[in-house]
Amino acid sequence: MNVSPNVEIARTKIVATLGPASNSAPAISELIVAGVDVFRLNMAHGTIEEKENIFRMVRESSEALKTNVAILVDLAGPKIRLGQLPGDAITLVGGQQVSVVRGEVSEKADELVCLYQPLIDEVAVGDLIILADGVARLLVVEKQTDRLVCEVNDGGVVRTRQGVSLPGTNLSIPALGEKDIKHARWAASMGADFVSLSFVRNAGEIEELKKILAEENSTANVVAKIEKPEALDNLDAIVKASDGVMVARGDLGVEIDIARTPLVQKQIIATCRKHRRPVIVATQMLESMHQNKQPTRAEVTDVANAILDGADACMLSGETAVGQYPVDSVKMMNRIMVHTESEFQVGKRKIKWLDDAESSSVAVTNVMTVAAAKIASRINAGLVAIASSSPNAAIAKSGARDYQLTVCITDSPVLARQMNLMWGIIPLVSPALEPETLRKLIGQWGAEALGLESGREIVIVSDTKMIPGVHDCITVSKID
Repeated sequence: MNVSPNVEIARTKIVATLGPASNSAPAISELIVAGVDVFRLNMAHGTIEEKENIFRMVRESSEALKTNVAILVDLAGPKIRLGQLPGDAITLVGGQQVSVVRGEVSEKADELVCLYQPLIDEVAVGDLIILADGVARLLVVEKQTDRLVCEVNDGGVVRTRQGVSLPGTNLSIPALGEKDIKHARWAASMGADFVSLSFVRNAGEIEELKKILAEENSTANVVAKIEKPEALDNLDAIVKASDGVMVARGDLGVEIDIARTPLVQKQIIATCRKHRRPVIVATQMLESMHQNKQPTRAEVTDVANAILDGADACMLSGETAVGQYPVDSVKMMNRIMVHTESEFQVGKRKIKWLDDAESSSVAVTNVMTVAAAKIASRINAGLVAIASSSPNAAIAKSGARDYQLTVCITDSPVLARQMNLMWGIIPLVSPALEPETLRKLIGQWGAEALGLESGREIVIVSDTKMIPGVHDCITVSKID
């Protein structure tokens, strides 16, 4: 009945990346059963044809399991990479002097090349060049026409085509390159539920992607990945322009001082909560589960703290894409979430009001959803149900962070899938939202999916349509 078959349902959502370890129909079905809400397709790897096949497998598996699993297409963005190095790898030593020269192939161990040709023109003396996700750091000490002379601050082995980060350098490279635009149009043609943009620097880049998707008649939500220092400078505007946000800690921890990352994560989450945008925390959440069946204590604590900070979703990357234990990783994340979320039970934490309502109708909806949760808690109801053809009530209920299990019934399959990034919301699709049909549907769903016994009370929030766009009715019903 359109819900993951987990006995214990986590309110925080799980995003899982598909890759060689998981991109078969049986594996995808196992991951859905384990608790995945959104599958991520990383467009930095693989071909369109491969992704198209995976896309279809996800939709077929979701339909077969009667779930509303969503698909997020993650655009690679302007990732800058090293060119060809001698022997495919060189070892840099602290204090050594090396140069970055123009070209795509280097034949000297003390010369690096970069596939981003304007790099030498745009980098200044005193700038840092960070290689291979922080393995090596170079300080630019001299700039010539075709060469940057650098001193190695931190050494290590760097390899051909590894990443180059330039914190503090204003780059001319666009956030949406030709390949990204092609992938965005493909995502729209496939009916993707979310499209994420990497290395966002300002709100205008989000608007540009939205325009491209609109040209293709796509209803996909746009997720901004926060990875650049410039994004932190423009955080409020970026969050407001986006439909969701990802704290992409991998590149973010390279672009800023890694010691700042925990507080910056909290800042991003708080900003998303303020503007009522779902937020995903990503990268290395259960990193050790690439090779181990058990995570480290620090990783478990990391996932729990992201939830306590207010994350709507946590993401698995290599753990499910290339790791040895993709299903175990999802099951473990679900377990951590279930245990951590008990902290949100009424009485432990106060239900939060969303006081930044943009209109009186939104304010009424906020009040009604919070009131429904309080009623459900007081009478020990088995379920809160919201009937809506728009996301507003689900956003309000999710933002309150109460512990009441909540199902949101909508007549839109697209909206149902997009609710998979909303904390605590289980989407259910029904073509009819009339009161009596709705009551029977919710009762049947509660009995079959959750095992609620006959006579158990449920609280329903609906729209009488007396005031357009407002959820103005709370009904207490019983399961037949």
